[in-house]
Amino acid sequence: MSASRQGFPSPSNNPADYSAADLPPLSLAVPDDCAGLRIDQVLARLLPEHSRSRLQGWLKAGRITLDGRAPDAKRKVWGGERVVVRPDSAPEVLTNRPEAIPLRIVYEDATLLVVDKPAGLVVHPGSGNPSGTLLNALLHHAPALKQLPRAGIVHRLDKDTSGLLAVAKTAEAQTDLVRQLQARTVKRCYLAVVHGEVAEPGVVDAAIGRHPRLRTRMAVVADGRASRTRFRIHECFRHATLLECELDTGRTHQIRVHMTSIGHPLVGDSTYGPRRGSQRCFSRQALHAWKLALRHPTTGEFMEWMSPLPPDLAELVVRLRQGQPGSRYRDERLDRP
Repeated sequence: MSASRQGFPSPSNNPADYSAADLPPLSLAVPDDCAGLRIDQVLARLLPEHSRSRLQGWLKAGRITLDGRAPDAKRKVWGGERVVVRPDSAPEVLTNRPEAIPLRIVYEDATLLVVDKPAGLVVHPGSGNPSGTLLNALLHHAPALKQLPRAGIVHRLDKDTSGLLAVAKTAEAQTDLVRQLQARTVKRCYLAVVHGEVAEPGVVDAAIGRHPRLRTRMAVVADGRASRTRFRIHECFRHATLLECELDTGRTHQIRVHMTSIGHPLVGDSTYGPRRGSQRCFSRQALHAWKLALRHPTTGEFMEWMSPLPPDLAELVVRLRQGQPGSRYRDERLDRP
């Protein structure tokens, strides 16, 4: 299948056609072998670098025309029509400002960026965090990311979770990484210090959804989304265990909720952990995204990165290993609710 693709400038007499920050429009000829297909199906074939949801959004917004008219997504084509696509930059990104926030770059090339996020850094602006986020830092580091939804961020880490996070630098790479995540071929492994002595490795296969009463929290609920966390013992301590957790799915607060559901909440987790004492032991949830593996979105090469424990978590592990009588963790018995 072939199609001509040509970018052209916005007509000067109609500056409202698309923003100066938008991507250049594309002109495409519908191939004859697409006759009888719906326009949304044709677009998915001609523009595989964009997700179907993104193309659907452009159709609804009138940013795609078929022979000069905005078509319905179910409109069928007969071949030879002229399609004009005016991609828009991500509106939620354009409202955010680049900020010179230091980033620890683990890997970077023309299409992929891997960042080692410190604890305390919010990934995406939101209520209570309009700036000072990873997204703001990315826009300063690579200004072209303003043209991508969420500045190329394809998965998130909680504010107080440290570790590795992948960012796409092109629309094609972002679509590819999202599809890898959906296919569950991206490997994300975490190190977590949990309360109590875990006896053996296991799997938590329990649906997660919004807590029925506490709407700011997640919980294991019958009508939630399928969620699976695999864990194995990395190191045992008195009253605590260092686990290696691997995500088969990527739900909000998944590891934190799953570990709590089996009686082993994360040390320092003020939301899902013990109500008393935990914050005196450790100031955040003891969770670190230490390993990330995926197929490079352009070359297809399998790539893997690892991040050592940050200083605060490393210090916690040392204290647990020492098990000294003066240790607050050991004396306060924080493994008990």
